[in-house]
Amino acid sequence: MLARSQSDFKGGDEAGAMELEFGLFDTLPHEGTLADPASVYEQHIADAALSEQLGFRYYFFIEHQNARFPVITSPAVYLTALAAATQTLRFGAMVFQLPMHHPIRLAQDTAMLDQLSRGRLEFALGYGTRAPEFAPWKTNFGKRREIGVEVMDVVLEAWTKTEFSYEGEFFSFDRAAPQPAPYQKPHPPVWVGGHSPTSIEYAAKNNFHFAQNLDAENTIAQKFDLYHERLKAYAHPGPARRTMMVRHVHVAETDDQARREAEPYMLEGILGHGGVVRAQNLREEEKTPEMLEMARLFLETAKSYDFWIDEGLAIVGSPDTVARRIHEQQARCGFDIFLTHMQISSMPYELNRRSVRLFGERVIPQFRAPVAVA
Repeated sequence: MLARSQSDFKGGDEAGAMELEFGLFDTLPHEGTLADPASVYEQHIADAALSEQLGFRYYFFIEHQNARFPVITSPAVYLTALAAATQTLRFGAMVFQLPMHHPIRLAQDTAMLDQLSRGRLEFALGYGTRAPEFAPWKTNFGKRREIGVEVMDVVLEAWTKTEFSYEGEFFSFDRAAPQPAPYQKPHPPVWVGGHSPTSIEYAAKNNFHFAQNLDAENTIAQKFDLYHERLKAYAHPGPARRTMMVRHVHVAETDDQARREAEPYMLEGILGHGGVVRAQNLREEEKTPEMLEMARLFLETAKSYDFWIDEGLAIVGSPDTVARRIHEQQARCGFDIFLTHMQISSMPYELNRRSVRLFGERVIPQFRAPVAVA
């Protein structure tokens, strides 16, 4: 593996996290079919542009392949259109599903995207947790981590060298000449979206940023603590690494209204009815400790609104309540970036867009330092 210093990053890593930053974690509706993809993509790109205007700094979604629900399967293509519709928003797939990609093709596509956006790409890596997504392509689910690590090694080589050779277990190249290089130097910020101690160690060893979602608040706090402990042990030079938290959020004018609007959709489960079915039918090869814990959360969130709130899986309320709870969660977990996941299962589009507006107009300003008056 290639452990790299990122002390000379430009773009997203140039300034440390002076204050909490916010982003939008976007998903297509979990239920139903994608009958009109062009219109759906157009609307979500427009939503990203709106989030930029409202003060959100980041925009992410997740890649899936061979899924039986609407997903983004071509992240670099989608993000190129999004880049053209925005000016300052930083964006990425959280995560690129590395075992599903040819590494040089991925490196070139993302470097081109970074150039076209003039350095706004945030690159997040992951391996995938759904065995049925791997089977149609005859990709080895049991080797997904090993494949993904090799893909990332090649991507880093392709981003930083005009020519290189590589000999691995899964990929082999002789005098490959990738282009272009990324706009950000030496390359875009790299994030790990992982859950296991092995992924935490990998992120810390390679001096990558670290992101979390789905787990209960106390579990995430422990994982962030371990990540920072391992980073300290490696003593990498350069700016501090960042951490990111993704939480479901719903904002309305009052606490009662917010709960009334959100609760019916929360009780479909954290990933909707499909997530509940998945939790009940994990394959043997998927039953890692981390996935078994997530399956428990998927099932419990379909039973109880209070479980969502008590475990810190969702923040629901008026703008003041939401701001206060984010402050409290940040104090307990210690994250630098907070991504709001407004699409709660099958919640109607207009309802979650209203929540996005309220968050941008009345929550984000509560985290901005007042301007000193001379």
